[in-house]
Amino acid sequence: QVQLVESGGGLVQPGGSLRLSCAASGRTSSRLAVGWFRQAPGKERVFVTAISWTGNTKKYADSVKGRFTISRDNSKNAVYLQMNSLKPEDTAVYYCAAVDGEPNYASDYVEERIYDFWGQGTQVTVSS
Repeated sequence: QVQLVESGGGLVQPGGSLRLSCAASGRTSSRLAVGWFRQAPGKERVFVTAISWTGNTKKYADSVKGRFTISRDNSKNAVYLQMNSLKPEDTAVYYCAAVDGEPNYASDYVEERIYDFWGQGTQVTVSS
């Protein structure tokens, strides 16, 4: 089993920045691909970004391209989400998710169904 814990959420003004962290524990010998999803109030959870184990593959939702950056440090079993130029519409609970191994297709990264492990989420609120 793999446990995921998100941190770094909070309240930020529009235009501000936050960095979220996703820490993995448990079966950390796994080669985890990690995704970030978010769920705004009253809406379905949606894909934000994902990164392969090697870091060579990164996927972003169109809504965050150019503003968000995903990265990882495998020596620390951690994945990071740097969020810049935040907008009120970025307000949501952010979840990290992980799957052992690489998805069959790069397009699969955006699919919730491929992820076996999920964190509890961290709230991000963008408001003045």
